[in-house]
Amino acid sequence: MDQWSVADIPPQRGRLAVVTGATGGLGYETALALAGAGAEVWVTGRNTEKGRTAIDRMKRAIPSAKVRFEMLDLAGLSSIRAFAAKMVSNGQPLDLLINNAGVMDLPTRRLTEDGFELQFGTNHLSHFALTGLLLPLLRKAEAPRVVNVSSLAHRGGKIDFDNLQGERKYRPWAAYQQSKLANLLFTFELQRRSDAQGWGLMCNAAHPGYARTDLIPNGPGGGGLKGLGAKIVGSFMSHSAAAGALPTLFAATSPEAAPLGYYGPNGFYELKGAVAPAKVFPQAKNDAVARNLWQVSERLTGVKWPAMAESRDPVTVAAGREAQTS
Repeated sequence: MDQWSVADIPPQRGRLAVVTGATGGLGYETALALAGAGAEVWVTGRNTEKGRTAIDRMKRAIPSAKVRFEMLDLAGLSSIRAFAAKMVSNGQPLDLLINNAGVMDLPTRRLTEDGFELQFGTNHLSHFALTGLLLPLLRKAEAPRVVNVSSLAHRGGKIDFDNLQGERKYRPWAAYQQSKLANLLFTFELQRRSDAQGWGLMCNAAHPGYARTDLIPNGPGGGGLKGLGAKIVGSFMSHSAAAGALPTLFAATSPEAAPLGYYGPNGFYELKGAVAPAKVFPQAKNDAVARNLWQVSERLTGVKWPAMAESRDPVTVAAGREAQTS
């Protein structure tokens, strides 16, 4: 795993990948690298003009790239359902689903079109719904992977079921931490359910460390002293978006990546550096919270996954994972 790079991505020809939030930053670099390895990539985003620009840039960089832009606004379940319906009607097996898009540290409470707090709704609920709706295509693929992009912020996160949408009290950073913790809880519960149900998925997660993207300086919470502080710290403790995308690409493509794995940079506080296993904080390992979050997410999104099999004993789970990785 030492100094793993895009040159180590196995050939992806014949595989289909969907990357959310891929018109810039980490998502763009992830999509570009996958296209460079031969994958067909659906680049998704909510801005058509940015989408066209991203596709043009990719094709200039890689003339043979098989890339296309598709509208997907993760702040609306109607857009998610429309996108999923288009993919399902296309019928092509989905090999890689990379749930990358996100919003961060919004200074005031804002809502999605469905009434969800914007950070929790976009970062977690949207990807929960999208993955569920695309499950039939993932199950058609030979070795499908789902990668959820989390964050160092999960370390201070707590799932507050009594204030899930910030309706009682909204704190910008706490809401972001909760959404990033939810990404990991979803990852691990999805793997457990896949093992128990025989869906054949490899589910893992990654975080970029401190990558130089537009998420922090250009976000609504990135102005004033906070934005200035981020720029100062970022000048010597961050790395490029391309470097920040490497843990995600490792999780998505490497034969060394494992179910339930979590990957990030190996430097100080995992801010930058070569790809390595990342630290998972205890609250992300709470199975009971993960199951409760799953049930709440189904209710809120209206996306019903296949019913859970009764048996979740360790032998059944281990056998399912062994079959998947053999």
